[in-house]
Amino acid sequence: MSGAPASVLAADIDARLPQTQCTRCGYAGCAPYAAAIVAGEAEIDRCPPGGAATIATLAQLLGRAPLPLNPACGTEGPPRVAVIDEARCIGCAKCLAPCPVDAIVGAPKHLHAVLEARCTGCELCLAPCPVDCIEMRPAAPGHRNDPAINRARHEAHRARAERLAAERAREIAAKKSLAQRPVAAS
Repeated sequence: MSGAPASVLAADIDARLPQTQCTRCGYAGCAPYAAAIVAGEAEIDRCPPGGAATIATLAQLLGRAPLPLNPACGTEGPPRVAVIDEARCIGCAKCLAPCPVDAIVGAPKHLHAVLEARCTGCELCLAPCPVDCIEMRPAAPGHRNDPAINRARHEAHRARAERLAAERAREIAAKKSLAQRPVAAS
């Protein structure tokens, strides 16, 4: 596999990652981490959700010796999911945007909920919550993160975020254009 173009190798590595998009590896998601491995900027030991199994898979793919999980990135553990305490949720919506797979649903000033079957356990919703009403709990028996589904949901999330940002930029440009128009004297 060492003779493959870098983009092909990065895609192959990315396909073997759990697609939780947790950023615990120090990169903005699984694809950037895969690219960093190919570029020689990151080791194969930085994925707590994938743990030893993913490290072994990457080691085999790349013809390297397996490494222990880098403790600076976290620890390997059983699958967990986010749960929102309904009594404490204030409906601020600050947890919605950071969720890389849109597993949190709700609207501003209304109760939010986690679709546990879709939650990757990334923990990215915890920090933005101003009332600490989100906690991580063990996933239900049989819960499994499906990397292909996680990737598709992340791509849909990213596309939606890009579309909304472009719409917002157009709105701002239109407002600026109106503000710069000369006012006709009456």
